[in-house]
Order: sequence, then structure tokens, then C-alpha cells
Amino acid sequence: MKILHVIGSLNPLDGGPPEAVRQLARAYLGIGVQPELLCQDPPSAPYLTGIPVPVHALGQRWLGRFGLSPRLWRWLHQNAHRFDGIVMNGVWIFPDIAVRSAARRAGVPYAVFTHGALDPWFNRRYPLKHIKKRLYWPLQYRVLRDARTVLFTSASERDLALTSFSPNRWNSLPIPYGISEPEGDPAAQIAAFCQALPQLRNRRFLLFMSRLHAKKGCDLLIDAFATIAAEFPDVDLVVAGPDQEGSQAGFQRMCAEKGIASRVHWPGMIRGDLKWGALRACEAFILPSHSENFGIVVAEALAAGKPVLTTNKVNIWQEILADGVALIEDDTLDGTLNLFRRWLRMSPADQAAMTARAYPCFAARFTMQRGAETIKALFAQPKEAPKEELARISRSA
Repeated sequence: MKILHVIGSLNPLDGGPPEAVRQLARAYLGIGVQPELLCQDPPSAPYLTGIPVPVHALGQRWLGRFGLSPRLWRWLHQNAHRFDGIVMNGVWIFPDIAVRSAARRAGVPYAVFTHGALDPWFNRRYPLKHIKKRLYWPLQYRVLRDARTVLFTSASERDLALTSFSPNRWNSLPIPYGISEPEGDPAAQIAAFCQALPQLRNRRFLLFMSRLHAKKGCDLLIDAFATIAAEFPDVDLVVAGPDQEGSQAGFQRMCAEKGIASRVHWPGMIRGDLKWGALRACEAFILPSHSENFGIVVAEALAAGKPVLTTNKVNIWQEILADGVALIEDDTLDGTLNLFRRWLRMSPADQAAMTARAYPCFAARFTMQRGAETIKALFAQPKEAPKEELARISRSA
């Protein structure tokens, strides 16, 4: 079976979706699927190296993130017939329209992975963008309506998406989601991280690792840490991630004004052994997010054997709470304060017990191979698969 994944960019700076596509590509190889990736990145982009499947980087992306591209339109119409299924990663972009057109012309089923972009939080946070999206909805809706299915990472994300725009009738399929088993030597990874940030050697710290974006709650993180810092003088905070919006300087000024600058560390975006070293060396992972369709960094933290402190706006919060590997609060300043206080005031025995449950939770729930198997099963159905069969696939996922 051949499956094509289409995405605007595979740049790691774009967060979870590019990493998810990479993880799926690797997972497919173990279950008899031949994947290919299509993106609009420059062919010479360094982050395209090391991907173990064919990558078609077309290098044409006009009108910013919308990604208008005649080259992509032509490529899809010339090649769609080669595949048993196409997965479009993302919405509100030109490749959506191109995938729908090419797939329908070739008689090939396609699915759309929304990656959280239909969460109503965006409508409230960016009202002007919401107006533009409402005007664009007739085009976007056709893409979703005509897809074999619209893929979600949880039932919560699926249900929230139905509240964002109308009309909203499409086939929905929540699928298993996560990452591949982490590789590398844990001790060497911790050593690499400590070498990069020697001031943290022998220090306790909590780790935030995500884009420095408004929806991630970075302001709540800093305000809350400043409030509890004096009570826990032996604890630091690491804030790791790309600064796409130019927010880091403002957050660092906040730290200086609150007298915690020496205890908040900013390594930027970390990858590979540095990333896994940070996850393995921290006490716990913290993410006070306002909106997270899944939170692939949550799966990474659990894979590294670390508990998660997060909010009830991360759509897998119920699962990780039920498994006893997370503390959950509201996405407010009081909620974020409670995350710090509950963890730091917890007995060492209770912290150790929660830590011991983290990796088993990952192994049971959040490995990407199950997601790859579900997508394979989706495209293995006849071209006009009945809704009952899609429902069966959803239940088995």
C-alpha cells in the first residue's frame, strides 16, 4: 500500500504536525506501507535530511502560510493516481483545495488531519482571523465534507471541532496518536544536556518545552513560578522552544522584573539528544496550555518516564489523569500555581510513584504505530466504504 502525506512545511519550528508526519512515516515502514511526503519547503532545507522515506519538496509557497502553489497543484494532479490514499495535514491552506481536486479526479480516497486547527479557542483569541475564516469556510468545508474521514487525535478534539463553524457534517475518526519509542542512551543524553546547561547540574528543575506562543500559557508559567520561587529556592525552571513570534525578550524582562532571571533558563529549541536529555533530567514536565489538540510533547515526556503537569485544555487530559501520571488544573494563573504547588509539596514517595507510572502509560496509549495501523485500515476499505465500517475502525482504534 502507498500513502502520501501532504503538509505545508516539515520545519520543526512549526511544532507538532511536522513531527507527527515524521513519526508516522517511520511507523508505516514497519507495517508494510510505502509512504511518501509532499511539502512546500525548499529542497535544500537542512531539516529534510534523515527522513527515511521519499520527500518531494517543491519549494513554492506564495501568500505566506496559505501556501498558494501552482507547482503543488500540478504535482498532485500528475501523481495522485499512484497512491492508495492521501492524508492532508492541516486546514486553512491551499494544499487542502489541491488535494481535494486531485484525489477526486484520480478516484483516490483522502483524509484530512486537522491537527487542532478547528479548536474554537482560536476563534475567541483571534476574532479578526475568525471573520476571515468564516468567509473562507465554504471552500474549507467542501474539503472536509468530501474526505473519506477527518482525523482527530482525541474524542475531545473531534467534539470541539463541531462547535467552531457551520455547516459541519463530515465523517470523523479519532485515531491513536503519539511518537515512536525514543532511541539513544539515557545517561549519555542527560550528560549532553548537562554539558549544554552546566548551571543545572545537580539542580532540581521543571521543564517547559514547546513553542513560545500565546496559546501555550508562557505568561502564566512565569507569573506562577515567580510566586512560588521563594518557597522552593532549590528548584529552577527551563523554558525550551522556538521563539517564532519574538516573545522571548518580553518574557525574559518579566523574569528580571520579578527577580527570577537567574533561575529561569532559555536554551531555545532543543532536538535530538539534548531534548531527550532535558526530558530525562527534569523532575516533571509542565505545560499550562490554553489549547492543545493532543500535545505531542506530553507523549514525549511520558516516553522519557516523567509526569506531566498540565491543564484541562489539553485534549488527552482525562486519559493521563486516569492513569495517574498527571496533575490537571484550569488554564489560569491560579491553576498554574496549583500545578507547581501540588507537585513541589508532594511527598518524595508519591512523586516517585507517579514517575514510575509515566512510561507504562506511554507504552499503552501513545505509540505512533497504532495510529499508522489505523490509517492503513482506513485506506484498505473499498473506495465507497460504508459509514458503519468507518465506525468500526474508529472503535477498534
